Amino acid sequence: MASGPSIHTVDIAHPPLTAQRAEQVLDEELRTIRSHPQERVLKIIHGKGSNEHPAVLKEVALNWSFRQRDRLRAVIPGTEYDIFHADALALRKECGQMGDADFGAANAGITVIWVK
Repeated sequence: MASGPSIHTVDIAHPPLTAQRAEQVLDEELRTIRSHPQERVLKIIHGKGSNEHPAVLKEVALNWSFRQRDRLRAVIPGTEYDIFHADALALRKECGQMGDADFGAANAGITVIWVK
C-alpha cells in the first residue's frame, strides 16, 4: 500500500440522492477530508445518466466543485482520469500510485477531486 493520501469515495447515486442532499453530503465529505492529513482525494460516484434519465447528480457534483474551487487543486472528470491528464498524473505522483480500478477506465460515472 502506498504511503500518503488515500482515496475517499462517496456515492451519491446509489440510491440517488436529491440535489440538495447530495450537496450536503459533498460538503460534509469535503470537511472530513480537509481535517484528515492522509486523505486528499475525493472520488464522487454520481452516475453517468442515460437517454431516459439525464445525469442530474453529475451536474450537481460539477456545479458543487466549481463553487468549491478555492478549496480544490483539481477536478478530474472520470473520462479523463488517466495517464494523459496532467492533473491526474500530478495527483498520483504526489499522493502515490493508489490502487484505483477507475484510473484509466474512462468512467463517465465518477469525478475525482484533488483537495488542497
